[in-house]
Amino acid sequence: MGQGESKRERVVVGLSGGVDSSVTAVLLQQQGYEVIGLTLWLMKGKGQCCSEGLVDAAQLCETLGIEHQVVDTRERFQKYIVDYLVSGYEQGITPLPCSQCNRAVKFGPMVELARHDFKASKIATGHYARVHFDPHRGRYQLRRAIDRQKDQSYFLYDLTQDLLAATLFPLGEQTKAETRRIAAQYHLHTADKPESQDLCLIEAHGSMQSFLDQHIPAKPGEIVDLEGTVLGQHQGIHRYTIGQRKGLGIAAQKPLYVVALNVQENRVVVGDRDSITLTSCWVQRVNWVSVAPPQTPIQAEVQLRYRAQPVPATVVPLAADRAQLLFADPQAGVTPGQAAVWYQEDRVLGGGVLESG
Repeated sequence: MGQGESKRERVVVGLSGGVDSSVTAVLLQQQGYEVIGLTLWLMKGKGQCCSEGLVDAAQLCETLGIEHQVVDTRERFQKYIVDYLVSGYEQGITPLPCSQCNRAVKFGPMVELARHDFKASKIATGHYARVHFDPHRGRYQLRRAIDRQKDQSYFLYDLTQDLLAATLFPLGEQTKAETRRIAAQYHLHTADKPESQDLCLIEAHGSMQSFLDQHIPAKPGEIVDLEGTVLGQHQGIHRYTIGQRKGLGIAAQKPLYVVALNVQENRVVVGDRDSITLTSCWVQRVNWVSVAPPQTPIQAEVQLRYRAQPVPATVVPLAADRAQLLFADPQAGVTPGQAAVWYQEDRVLGGGVLESG
């Protein structure tokens, strides 16, 4: 190389075929990176992560003049996501597959592929989140995106320091509207592509119930109140989730909610709102992200669902990878299997999976 010339840093961009990952590739190319497009083939069927997405991603790479690779990860997706989901619903919990998918199916394998197959130091995705290195703490900080309506940090709480160190989130500093504008500016064919579902399985199967019905046989049983009085019938407990109010198919003088799913007796237990309101709960499989595991309780804002508003709580670290959450105000519909993620301002401190009572 001549004087003043330097080898461009190589980055592998995860391409789903949507507008977000497309603009991610464009932005990094404009910043001078050598971009390689990588599409993970997760499952058969329609959807931006499947057949349609593969074609759109390939077309984008052709437009940008960059290399495109497709890696068949269907077996891994089946094991870590499909089997995980089906097993969870059969046990009466409501798993959140996205955070597990990010760590076990997407980010982890992508970093390995980038380092060993493509000799790349970084990967990048179209997630709306931010990563910064804090020299005082000696740790990478996972933060919310500038666009709070699109922020996806909730799904990324399970990423390790090694994965954060190797990942770029170019969209974290801009709004979705800016992403659309950039796509139009560069005449990308994905510029006007509709938003994808938050959960790819829903996009491929039409609904979560449709997906589950294909994997779990219907097993009719009773819907009962807390005293055991039979109020109606159900067609399988996998069709219900803790805290659910609508779609119960029973008449009552006051609103009823799913309080418990009794797998042994194949019963859906319902009660009033007070019966699903908790002042505390436990979290398992905890991952501390932006801070080292604390030895004493911390004050934070906890998000119990992707679209839920964060609520003040005390996070009490327990042995190994467990924690207890003490809510400042009682919370309704804490759903086992979903993620609890705790923040201080826009910083993701950690998160884990909500336990059964």
